[in-house]
Amino acid sequence: MGKINQPNTQIRLTNVSLVRMKKGKKRFEIACYQNKVQDFRSGVEKNLDDVLQIPQVFTNVSKGQVAATEDLKAAFNTTNIDDIVLEIIKKGEIQLNEKERGVQNEKLHNEILNIISAKCINPKSKKRYPPTMIDKALKELKFNFVTARGAKSKALEAIKLLVEKQLIPIARAKMRVKVVISSKTYKSVKDDFQNSFVSGLESEEIDSDNAEVVFLVEPENYKPLVEHIKKLKGEIELIDAAVIQEGEIKL
Repeated sequence: MGKINQPNTQIRLTNVSLVRMKKGKKRFEIACYQNKVQDFRSGVEKNLDDVLQIPQVFTNVSKGQVAATEDLKAAFNTTNIDDIVLEIIKKGEIQLNEKERGVQNEKLHNEILNIISAKCINPKSKKRYPPTMIDKALKELKFNFVTARGAKSKALEAIKLLVEKQLIPIARAKMRVKVVISSKTYKSVKDDFQNSFVSGLESEEIDSDNAEVVFLVEPENYKPLVEHIKKLKGEIELIDAAVIQEGEIKL
């Protein structure tokens, strides 16, 4: 990238994505083309010149305020623009414009609904709810989909609310697991084991060496079960993360 002079006039940029980084008390920004930052981070785009709208570091892009050389030196320990830009692109926070934010929020919204639909069932029919029905219930409960969290943690938060409020009859689908432990150990812990973890026994095969047990477990008991099996020096296999009858509940 060639060296450019500091602009003296206000810069007007269209279709811009800002990437911002705070160093100490200073804020630094670069102006990039939409979608190119993620492409660069994922390795799809390798040419920095195709990512940057202007090969310069700003304190405020919209006002055209270019970062002073001494501020760059103090913050990044270098005045090499390429190196500074690279650090900001890799580690900075992408500032989405309104259109981009809307697209991202919609994508997150749909991802959350699909995760809930995959993990939850109507406890009577054992069938899953379509995302549209879950969406309606969460809107009635005034659930806030927009968040800095990822879709998975937000979906778990939504599931907790849905199960608590029971606006629609809903429960987490059980998980199907296979456990293999020594026959001697299994016989000594069987009653306590089944009372603590087994929510539906499907098969139990015991020979002189090992016991192989396939059963359903409540999702909240899965992690404790894994730890318990480790202590018993056994093996556990997750066969099905969500046991659901085929088909959806009809609207």
